[in-house]
Amino acid sequence: MTDTAMNRALCATAPARVLSETRTARRVSMIALAAALVTPGVAFAQDAATTATANPTAKAQVEATTTQADPTPAPAAPAETPAEAVAAAAPADENIVVTGIRAGLASSAKIKRQSVLIVDSVSAEDVGKLPDVSIADSLARLPGVTAQRLEGRDQRLSIRGLGPDFSTTLLNGREQVTTGDNRGVEFDQYPSEFFKNVNVYKSADASLVAAGIAGTVDLRMLRPLDQGKRVLAVSARGQMNGIDKLNPDGTRYGYRASATYVDKFAGDTLGIALGVSATQTPSQDERYNAWGYSGAGTDASPFLLNGAKPYVQSNLLKRYGGVATIEWRPSDTFHSTFDALYSHFEETQILRGIEFPLAGQLASAGTAGGTTATGVTVNNGFATQATFGNVFGVQRNDYNQRKAENFSLGWNNDLKLTDTIHLNVDASWSHADRTDFLLETNTGTGFAKSGAADTVTVKQNGNGTYTFAPTLDYTNTNIFKLTDPQGWGNNGNQQVVQTGFLNRPSFKDDLKSLRANLNGEFSDSVVKGWEVGGNYSQRKKTSAFTSFFLCPPGGGTNCTVASGSPTSSTVPADALLGTNVALGYLGIPQMLTLDPLYLYNNTLQSAFDGRPSSLVRDNVVLEKVWTGYAKITLDGMVGDKPLKGSIGTQVVHSDQSSTGQIASVVSGVVTIAPVKQTYRYTNVLPSATMSVELIPLGFVKIGASQTMIRPRLDQERVTQDVAINPGNIGQTPAGLFPVFTSTGGNVNLKPYKSTNIDLSFEKYFNAGGYVALSGYFKHLTDFVDPNNSLPYDFSALLPALTPAQQAQVIAAGQTIGNVSTPANTGRGEVLGVEGTVSLPFKAITSALDGFGIFASGNYTQSTIKYASNPTQAITLPGLSEFTGSGTIYFEKRGFQVRANYRYRSSFLAEVAGLSANPTYRTARAEAILDAQIGYEFQSGVLKNFAILAQAKNLTDRPFVTYQDNDPRKVNDYQRYGRDYYIGITYKF
Repeated sequence: MTDTAMNRALCATAPARVLSETRTARRVSMIALAAALVTPGVAFAQDAATTATANPTAKAQVEATTTQADPTPAPAAPAETPAEAVAAAAPADENIVVTGIRAGLASSAKIKRQSVLIVDSVSAEDVGKLPDVSIADSLARLPGVTAQRLEGRDQRLSIRGLGPDFSTTLLNGREQVTTGDNRGVEFDQYPSEFFKNVNVYKSADASLVAAGIAGTVDLRMLRPLDQGKRVLAVSARGQMNGIDKLNPDGTRYGYRASATYVDKFAGDTLGIALGVSATQTPSQDERYNAWGYSGAGTDASPFLLNGAKPYVQSNLLKRYGGVATIEWRPSDTFHSTFDALYSHFEETQILRGIEFPLAGQLASAGTAGGTTATGVTVNNGFATQATFGNVFGVQRNDYNQRKAENFSLGWNNDLKLTDTIHLNVDASWSHADRTDFLLETNTGTGFAKSGAADTVTVKQNGNGTYTFAPTLDYTNTNIFKLTDPQGWGNNGNQQVVQTGFLNRPSFKDDLKSLRANLNGEFSDSVVKGWEVGGNYSQRKKTSAFTSFFLCPPGGGTNCTVASGSPTSSTVPADALLGTNVALGYLGIPQMLTLDPLYLYNNTLQSAFDGRPSSLVRDNVVLEKVWTGYAKITLDGMVGDKPLKGSIGTQVVHSDQSSTGQIASVVSGVVTIAPVKQTYRYTNVLPSATMSVELIPLGFVKIGASQTMIRPRLDQERVTQDVAINPGNIGQTPAGLFPVFTSTGGNVNLKPYKSTNIDLSFEKYFNAGGYVALSGYFKHLTDFVDPNNSLPYDFSALLPALTPAQQAQVIAAGQTIGNVSTPANTGRGEVLGVEGTVSLPFKAITSALDGFGIFASGNYTQSTIKYASNPTQAITLPGLSEFTGSGTIYFEKRGFQVRANYRYRSSFLAEVAGLSANPTYRTARAEAILDAQIGYEFQSGVLKNFAILAQAKNLTDRPFVTYQDNDPRKVNDYQRYGRDYYIGITYKF
């Protein structure tokens, strides 16, 4: 925010009179900062894209330049390997049929081999059948790709050590919006049945518009004109969670069903592909959360558990969707393709548990109302057992629901202007709507620690969690009431009775794009082709937040204590469920089990949450991006070695703006002022990539590029929460007792930038399979520090204080305060190596025909430092130093068996913190084992009928995070259990 804009916005929060523009001698101007941020920097970015043409017109490009590798190869018909050619030419009576797992691996290898870029991919084993339960599961098997589990499902991907905020997801080559809070796509919004290939590009190309610095995930739907014959496939699958339902109103059973229809008409010039999918996916979560630890870690002052929040959680995801593709190629000169995708999902979470404030509320000398600790057992500076007295637990019966819809439309038209020149125009629209309903309800023995106190003994388990032994009966409605047991409720001015709380955020993400390009060929030259193009996109993210305090029914206004709002009420009998929930996995026999929706609809009264921090959350971020690019493609012989590649550059002009509000509260009065800010900048992003076939089927691929990715959308917001604290007036030192502070976003954020070197060695075998070894280096600049703060002169807000207070502030030098806002102050490096082996054992001996392995491993190290602390390196979110995956399979004569083992070392995980805000914690290493077995009938009346059984997370590995690099200090422990599936498929 510029100095002028900041002053204008802050002044608007003061009383309605002219505010002084005077600055003291200590004034720290933000003009210099704004100038540094506004100056258009020449950046070099774009990444992990595809090869020669990373746009939705890849097929036409391949047709025009037949020897050019297709960066988005789903529509293409790549050449066969020698082994594939032999199979295709074999006599019919040898019955050589490659299907299922082996067909998927062969297709993925073909894409990798033909691409000039460094790419890994997952291909469908058959129409409507990716090889795993979800897209994220499949991608997590690839080298350098890892997934973070949320609610038991693989949802977010990290590529080469960089988290989901550093990669981009495309659908048929087009950028997609997300139903999540930011840019990172939650992959369970896309039904896996809809895709033919999913490609992960790890090096850059100028024709890829909108990419990441970590990688680009391109989801590719099938093209009906590429199918050999009509296909009608239907499938159904049942699911059971290995943990029985943890809540009486939950379920452990689910299903999944899909149907796909593909056909061609009008002399194979018109093709149609239709798909529908519906799923109901349950999961159970034994969930433990610690509030942190007190103490110095010595025997005299051991680490003590501050408090804990154990829950049992039952989730149910319902999703249905559909896709349609219409492909028309009436002649060799015109090709038109229209794609549509719709996905609707609704996730319900039921959570029940008890919050125990423990060491975090220890009483000190001369104070009352705190907890006490006795019987402390210490082991190496850590309290493994203790008994806490004067504990006032908070029972929680919560209900969360998320509803989201995702639309995506794309229309591509390719026109052959001459024998060597094509014009392509592509229009697309991607839109997502999401609404959340996050309901909390509280019960306790009395308001603000006024009821019966409990004595709780805690004992550490071997997994880092604690068991709890309370003395009160937490199911007794004569003891427990609807109330605010800890007295936590406060509306910013006065105390409220917070018997519950409701958050109702909603988000809209809308992206429109129009692209046009010309591409053509040269003849008799190693410079084979050229491409120039432009793209305009407009993305608008709207975030709206509404929240309410919930309190017992009766008198009073706005749930405030001072107005006479009841501090507690009895639990209505109709809210009780027939079966009480047990927290037995942590030693608690039972807890009061209520229907939170009944309480919300029939019992509790609500009061609008008008705190400044709540009011300023609403914002709109708008990004208008103009991209122009040009490149040449190379294809020919250098010496006696075949060479392919491309050299090009992008020029990207960005116009980003945000509208929102700035709020402050003085003397109990909340003041809101609208604010808007715009920032414009231009980046130049060169890239070059080469592939040389040094030996038959042995390639060396190298790429050099400068890439970028935009910051998180919530960091680009303009909103500011301004606080004026008269209680700090006159206190010293002034830096520790600021009178004025502000917290918010920064519209002037520039993209993260990276200079990249990628190198890959790939050897493909005549009998099928390959080995690959890749290395990469990324030099990162303009890395966003989310905890950055700047000094700012708030003299313009002095009139909000009394004359006497103003004099004191000036005399104490307290006009300078802190503005907490993200800034591009970081830089660093990422260095890594990854290897892959895909080997059908038939290449070793025919006796092992049908057996094979696919294995990959990755090592990554990084160093990121912020200007505010240049000696302290941070850990990249989502980075596991070591990752690996191994799949062993057997497939022959209709039988199919596969087991996959995934490992990732510890990493910094993004989890939901206070008020559902994202926070980062170190996650323990994970090792996940999945397996499946199936059979497809090859003849008779059941021909093309298949049955499949799958098991996921056979290792029953929990998701565990800890703090301070001390594995003993467990923060989160979530056990999801195993999942079992059995399904059938029939293809007509």
